[in-house]
Amino acid sequence: MRRLLLRFENMQQIVGSDDLSVILLTDADRRRALSVVCDADMTRQLLLRLRGNSRVCRTMLPEVLLQLLPSTYEMMIVGVFDGQYQVVLTDTANGENVRIRTSDAVLLSIISHVPLYIEERLMAQQSVPFDENATGVAIPINSMDTQRLKIALQNAVDEENYELASQLRDEINRRKQ
Repeated sequence: MRRLLLRFENMQQIVGSDDLSVILLTDADRRRALSVVCDADMTRQLLLRLRGNSRVCRTMLPEVLLQLLPSTYEMMIVGVFDGQYQVVLTDTANGENVRIRTSDAVLLSIISHVPLYIEERLMAQQSVPFDENATGVAIPINSMDTQRLKIALQNAVDEENYELASQLRDEINRRKQ
């Protein structure tokens, strides 16, 4: 299994949604981009760190816990299940691992420099070419939760985009099985 190191590129609020943002991760060469949806709470947490509020964050739980952890950790995005990327946090010293939400993995990587990797095959399937001048980002439908798929399906039908509606319906049905 070959793995690629991911880097945080940016975060953008989803147009028409007050509670969702998209985190954009790129490979080390900035050739491919992976989109990760995150909720409003995680958006606020990330913005605190990205805006340089280190004095405020110094005593917050993630930063405090990091002081207690050994520096032998790494994270790996290993798959997609039910609209969510699956991430494993591993202590490389003893091989123990736990699952972690993708947005939490990004936060941990930003504040601690714990590396975040993805399997090369999964990156090829889920990513799009990176364009730093792009005005929008693509989100693979298999990485959207079912509720958001249903909303997107209704929007596609309303806009008479039946090809997209068919793809969304198929993904929803696949998850029911």
